[in-house]
Amino acid sequence: MKYIVVTGGVMSGLGKGITAASIGRILKNRGYIVTAVKIDPYLNIDAGTMNPAQHGEVFVLRDGAEVDLDLGNYERFMDIEVTSAHNITTGKIYRTVIDKERHGDYLGETVQIIPHITDMIKNQIRSAALNWRSSEGPADACIVEVGGTVGDIESMPFLEAVRQMHGESEPGDFILVHVTLVPADTMGDLKTKPTQHSVKALRELGLYPDVIVGRSDLPIGAHTKKKISAFCDVPQRAVISATTAPDTYHVPMELEKEGLAEVLTEFLRLEVHTPSNDWYRLVTKEYTSRITVAIVTKYGVEDVYMSIKEALKHAGRSLSTEVNIRWMDAENCDDTILSEVDGILIPGGFGTRGIEGKIQAIRCAREKKIPLIGLCLGFQLAVVEFARHVAGIPDAISAEMGPGTHVIKILPEQEGETDLGGTMRLGDYPITITPGTLADEIYQGASEITERHRHRYEVNPDCIQTLEDKGLIFSGKNGNRMEILEIKDHPFFFATQFHPEFRSRPTRPSPPFLGFVAACKAEKKTS
Repeated sequence: MKYIVVTGGVMSGLGKGITAASIGRILKNRGYIVTAVKIDPYLNIDAGTMNPAQHGEVFVLRDGAEVDLDLGNYERFMDIEVTSAHNITTGKIYRTVIDKERHGDYLGETVQIIPHITDMIKNQIRSAALNWRSSEGPADACIVEVGGTVGDIESMPFLEAVRQMHGESEPGDFILVHVTLVPADTMGDLKTKPTQHSVKALRELGLYPDVIVGRSDLPIGAHTKKKISAFCDVPQRAVISATTAPDTYHVPMELEKEGLAEVLTEFLRLEVHTPSNDWYRLVTKEYTSRITVAIVTKYGVEDVYMSIKEALKHAGRSLSTEVNIRWMDAENCDDTILSEVDGILIPGGFGTRGIEGKIQAIRCAREKKIPLIGLCLGFQLAVVEFARHVAGIPDAISAEMGPGTHVIKILPEQEGETDLGGTMRLGDYPITITPGTLADEIYQGASEITERHRHRYEVNPDCIQTLEDKGLIFSGKNGNRMEILEIKDHPFFFATQFHPEFRSRPTRPSPPFLGFVAACKAEKKTS
């Protein structure tokens, strides 16, 4: 197993996750099977209870793990599926070690950061790497991204574990890639001091970078690379310029141009394979048309909707259609503006704020024949809107939102649940598709599909017949649980209890998003 460890310095949010994912794509383009591990130094067990407005999107894996959005980038860039074992947090590590201590597994030893915590970190990294399988077989390499920045107190045990792994690895089986900021001053000159200080802090921990990826808005020239090389003891050709790209999917191509692939294959002693250019042809495909989609949000932070943005991009690229997003505050919805867009998307979410605005947007889409896709909460609110304005239940609402006729109720297994972390209906579930429906067309005749979920509420079984009698079609079901809805005589009115965006890939766009973008393109109003 080859381990490629990615660390960051100077500041967070530099793009370690995109760099790690891009390294995976570069190796995959050369025929190698790659997996990835994300280390998050926070004390939370997982990302499930974090405020998305502060932390960004909560991405859901196939086994139901709620994780950092970087794992979504790994899955999209590398076209893989990982599990909860591939997201390591301080909370997970400490809980496991403390549980073992309580069970007496350490036989009376004094339990300490070194060796017990660091050994557990190494064990979990190696287990995730060695036990993972793709359809093509086990991984040749594992990319390990250490969250946070060098010098963060919470990262210290993880960096110490990485140092030990380096010492325990055979030559050619371990490489350390350090991502740093290379800012420009007011004269446009690139400054190397932040990188120098970051590498100095790394070396004080016993870690020596093999590759430095310099993040900058300007290309890093030979003079600056030579300076970084001299001060940081890294060969000049291993100083990689990572200029801000117009599209994150172009980053692997930019790193290729910088020679990162050759540095990686040589250092890791990998057999040199002729790279495939399929990915680059796909992500640089020209657009021939453009549409505008309104996303009706409550958080106001684009990273909360990362997978939705990417799924729209995947579908648009497949249909040679650029998708321009118009972000709309759910508390200030305007039918006039909504009437001008080519499609409306209602994303998932929790809580009561902005609910009436989202219901208003759904009504506008239904009555004015604007293509609509609703996801999770968007599915539930489509049921509420239909119940209120078509089925004659004016006080229809979800049980989550307060009193009224609860056309949406809490899942039976969720009643009385007090813990919030990891207790929702999460991950992959099978869905049976009704023949002859829009869902049947979208999924190209598949009788059963699999999609990822994250919810606590469902359509009230007592209301289903009433809604169906009035024309609401539930075209996808998991047993007696409603999963997909649609209506007739509409260009595209489609909502899902699941999150199709989590399984969308540039190489395999999500079918619901493909159908939605195609309908928006057909009904196009904007220029």
